[in-house]
Amino acid sequence: MFTGSTRPTHRRVRDSAPLAVGDSLERRAAASSLLAGFGSSTLRAKLLVPPARAMGEGGELAAEKHVRYIVTVEKKKDSFESLVMEHIRLNGAYWGLTTLDLLHKLDAVDAGEVIQWIMSCYHPESGGFGGNVGHDPHVLYTLSAVQVLCLFDRLDVLDVDKVADYVSGLQNEDGSFSGDIWGEVDTRFSYIVICTLALLHRLHKINVQKAVDYIVSCKNLDGGFGAMPGGESHAGQIFCCVGALAITGSLHHIDRDLLGWWLCERQCKEGGLNGRPEKLADVCYSWWVLSSLIMIDRVHWIDKDKLAKFILNCQDKENGGISDRPDNAVDIYHTYFGVAGLSLMEYPRVKPMDPAYALPLDVVNRIFLRKGY
Repeated sequence: MFTGSTRPTHRRVRDSAPLAVGDSLERRAAASSLLAGFGSSTLRAKLLVPPARAMGEGGELAAEKHVRYIVTVEKKKDSFESLVMEHIRLNGAYWGLTTLDLLHKLDAVDAGEVIQWIMSCYHPESGGFGGNVGHDPHVLYTLSAVQVLCLFDRLDVLDVDKVADYVSGLQNEDGSFSGDIWGEVDTRFSYIVICTLALLHRLHKINVQKAVDYIVSCKNLDGGFGAMPGGESHAGQIFCCVGALAITGSLHHIDRDLLGWWLCERQCKEGGLNGRPEKLADVCYSWWVLSSLIMIDRVHWIDKDKLAKFILNCQDKENGGISDRPDNAVDIYHTYFGVAGLSLMEYPRVKPMDPAYALPLDVVNRIFLRKGY
């Protein structure tokens, strides 16, 4: 069985006093499918990861093979996976590199090459990042760039205020956020901007109260949140809204029991979680649902043994990687969310994750235990 208490020990870091609007984040310890452009020189010999035995009948986490899968996937330039994910390659870098860090193998890639490629996706005129070299900037990719630089402790390569001005400039009068200059509004973007600014110690650049009020306006009668006011509750949107409220010290707006019940109903008979009623279980919701449950202190309401078994049964134990469901094709996205889900359940030899910032806990602590940039 997993070691530790039912409630993840790293959850305690999130129990610090709520932040006031505009308050400094320095006082808190802790308040996206391919690795593009890294080249063959990123492969190193130190890829062995000690196996960790799972609870129940789920077997072991094939950590070594997952590491090899991640660091070699970029070599498949002509693969279907590479072609269809080309436009969101920076997100993929975040998924893959965070997985490596969770498995204690971030040193399996060349940090200098990674950072150089990330900065080649930067648009200095706007301050945003595109999903790949030459692609238009968007907050989705900007957050991934910031998160990866946090992994390597290299936020110093950024013009922090320029990046902060880019994302904060996308706040609308009603407190919502657009994803880019074209104006699409979604609660995903509220979380992304708030998370980005918090990591950069620049949360004061937006109207936090308006941002919180808009998120609260997206709350539904079932306790969940949608992409916009009146939108259907969905586990992914719930993570974004709960995460944004957690970062801004505004979790008091949530009915924890009502939302916790809705989230726990996402567990299917095979142990996996779905994103909304009447849908199939999918490994990615191991993160979206569990992280939200941890932030509202209701994670003990689900069967973690069955969920861990479901995730482990989605592994490709020969070639590495994790799929959405057992026996399906693996990808970087589900590999990350599977390992991240296990991390939230304190799986042995997997680093703990911060449920709000979606980064390893030691990275988040490092950011908030030092002075801002």
